[in-house]
Amino acid sequence: MNATTRREKIVKLLTDTDKPLSASAIASQFSVSRQVIVGDIALLRASGAQIIATPRGYLLEQPSVSNNGIEIQIVCVHEDDRLAEELYTVVDLGGAIVDVTVEHSVYGQICAPLHIFSRFDADVFLEKLKTASAQPLCALTGGIHLHRLCCPNETVQARVLAALRTKGLLFQNISI
Repeated sequence: MNATTRREKIVKLLTDTDKPLSASAIASQFSVSRQVIVGDIALLRASGAQIIATPRGYLLEQPSVSNNGIEIQIVCVHEDDRLAEELYTVVDLGGAIVDVTVEHSVYGQICAPLHIFSRFDADVFLEKLKTASAQPLCALTGGIHLHRLCCPNETVQARVLAALRTKGLLFQNISI
C-alpha cells in the first residue's frame, strides 16, 4: 500500500470511530512504525484534516465541536525559553492554539497552522523544533507574535487570557 492510500485509510478510520486511536494501534493495522503514522498525521493536518491529538490517541474533530467554540486572536511576546510555558498555559486551561502569525519585514504576514490541542501536541511541536534545530517564528520578530486560539466557552477564554496576562506573556496585556 502506498503512503497516499494509507493516509486516506487513516482518515476513514478516524471518521468511523468516536474513540481515540493511538498511533501504535493505527500503525499495527498498516504494518508500519508508529513514527510513520505520526508523520502521516502531520501531513494530513498540513493538508487541512482536523485531527486532534489527545493523551489517548487521535480523533477527527467534529465540525459541531469547532463551530461551538469561541475563536480569538491574541498578541503574545516572550523569549524562546518561555514557548513551552505559553503553549502549556493555553492547553492546560482548556484552550487550543490554532495557528501562529508574525509580521516579517520582507515577507509580510507569515501564518503557520499549529493545531495544538493538548500537552501531547505541544510536546510534539517542541520536540520537532529541538530535533530540527529550528527557531519558532516569533524569533523573527523579537518574540512578538499572534495566536488564534479556540476556547469552548467564555469561561475558558477568560481563564486562558487571565493566566497569560498574569505570566506576562500577552503583549501590553491586551487581546485583539
